[in-house]
Amino acid sequence: MSMDFKKVAILGGGLLGGSLALALAQKHSGTEVTLWSRREETTMRARELGISGATSDLRTAVAGADLVVLAVPVGGMPALVQAALEAGLNTGALVTDVGSVKGIVHSTLPAVLATHGVVFIGSHPMAGSEHGGIGAAKASLFESAACILTDDQHAPAALRTSLEGFWQAVGCRTAWMISAIHDELVARISHLPHVIAAAGATVALRDTGDGRFAGGGLRDTTRVAGGDPEMWTEILLENREALAAPLRETIANLREMLASLEAGDHESVHRLLATAKVRRDALPTHR
Repeated sequence: MSMDFKKVAILGGGLLGGSLALALAQKHSGTEVTLWSRREETTMRARELGISGATSDLRTAVAGADLVVLAVPVGGMPALVQAALEAGLNTGALVTDVGSVKGIVHSTLPAVLATHGVVFIGSHPMAGSEHGGIGAAKASLFESAACILTDDQHAPAALRTSLEGFWQAVGCRTAWMISAIHDELVARISHLPHVIAAAGATVALRDTGDGRFAGGGLRDTTRVAGGDPEMWTEILLENREALAAPLRETIANLREMLASLEAGDHESVHRLLATAKVRRDALPTHR
């Protein structure tokens, strides 16, 4: 897959930003890549990993970039965009992000960028780990991952094509949708599972010593609960409106299971479990 962008500036040196820089270095060595972090220790670690364009100077990072990727928490994006504009972000550049909530991003960033001749298209690569930071970065993170692209402001077709090709070039499968649909979807398939995993870990491991007897099932179903609580607090609050309905549906499902167990209703318990199995068995195995 060819790369339409000559210089990519990745702003944020965490798991996603670092992994993207590594993937580009590995797959598209002809593309100039800068990875910005305000923390000098992060840029030093990035250079140790082979990301030669790591820098803590924002002006250096964005100078001449025709694609800028915001790889920081959604709440920090408006201030970072303003700083990037003040640091000399090119007129005509394309800005995208890797945030997991899109409604708030599309309601704040595009208008600010448009006044400077910069276009915004949202991106959400569905890739990650319960481990964070530049130390967990890996070039293969995006292989076969879905990447949802959101374009509520109707960007030029050429930019849409270039950005879609960019994500495909690092291994992603791409799809387009509006931000509201995106937020409803990820509330069910990403944010709800995290809440369920957190609840499961809290209840199952109430007595922490019990964990030594746990098998793979508990580890599998609670793995994502090991994610950064600060990051996930922000994500869940930002998408709280879309998350409310599936969370209520989950509570209703648990109440139905509890009532069926208390009644000794074999048929009802079996039906609930069988429905779950059918849906779980149909889950694609892309990753």
